[in-house]
Amino acid sequence: MNTLFQNTLQRRPQAVPPIWFMRQAGRYHKHYQGLRTQYSFDQLCKKPEVAAQVALGPVAEFDFDVSILFSDILFPLEGLGMGLEYTDHGPRLSFQLSPETISQLGPVDKAIEFMSFQKEAMKATRAVLPSNKSLIGFVGGFWTLFVYAVEGSHAGSLTASKKFAPLFPQFMEKMFPLLQANIQLQLDGGAEVVMIFDTAAGEVSPHFFKTWIQPYLAKMAQLYPGKIGYYSKGTQRAFFDDAFTSLPWAGQGFDHRCYIPECFSVQNKGFVQGNFDQGLLFMDESDFKKSLTEWLRPMKDMPQAARAGWVCGLGHGVLPKTPEKHVKYFVDHVREVLS
Repeated sequence: MNTLFQNTLQRRPQAVPPIWFMRQAGRYHKHYQGLRTQYSFDQLCKKPEVAAQVALGPVAEFDFDVSILFSDILFPLEGLGMGLEYTDHGPRLSFQLSPETISQLGPVDKAIEFMSFQKEAMKATRAVLPSNKSLIGFVGGFWTLFVYAVEGSHAGSLTASKKFAPLFPQFMEKMFPLLQANIQLQLDGGAEVVMIFDTAAGEVSPHFFKTWIQPYLAKMAQLYPGKIGYYSKGTQRAFFDDAFTSLPWAGQGFDHRCYIPECFSVQNKGFVQGNFDQGLLFMDESDFKKSLTEWLRPMKDMPQAARAGWVCGLGHGVLPKTPEKHVKYFVDHVREVLS
């Protein structure tokens, strides 16, 4: 386990935060690209020893403090019988969820058995990681998985998903117990924390979030106190009321639309993860370095007790073609500035 990351879970003040990026083992990295020439994306995820090597790559090269299970949020949909193919144009399901097709979802117990490869991938990753690195898992957000099931992506205004929102509770009759078991599989495999990544949550209103999504999040957080983190893209402070923040979260991630020094008062327990704008890593070198320094300044000026719990990272995942040298500089510069 990584001491810096464990300190964030307990909100212990420290000068230098742990660092991890969402999608840190993705397409930008030559290590991933090399493995991708040998294996399909599906194989990278489902062959435990290969998934472990993908996850290890960026930790070995860039010295991230935390490694993340290499997998994909959509596999539970495949487990429920929706089919899943990864193409050059993105993932494709065999059918789209609607009132007419929801009866085609398969049994939960069979889907849970299908997801067991993630437990084995977690165990294999823990076995190859240095002992001073932490390991976390993840599942897709409930609403995000519903959106994918209905629309095949999370792009656009999500009009079909919102139209079919009354179908969401029926979808959750199967998805909730599946994700509950999926989280347990990852914890049993060695995950210290499991993140819920809710990429599509920011496309709804705060009222919609609290009405449709938050009750399921609350139930899951209460089932695994101190073990579940939550990240949602595009959400604002208005989404997170006292009922949300009082839940026993392990922590919360915030994207680059939020001002990170203020996020410690939004999420008052566990870690606060984020949130440098990942698009700025594409700047010319001098501009990128200046932007990173400016972003770090208010965090450096904060008392350590005020920013206790910080996990330094990006607002969202590392984008394809991100310059590797900028990823390396980010990690080194944060430690140099804050030490």
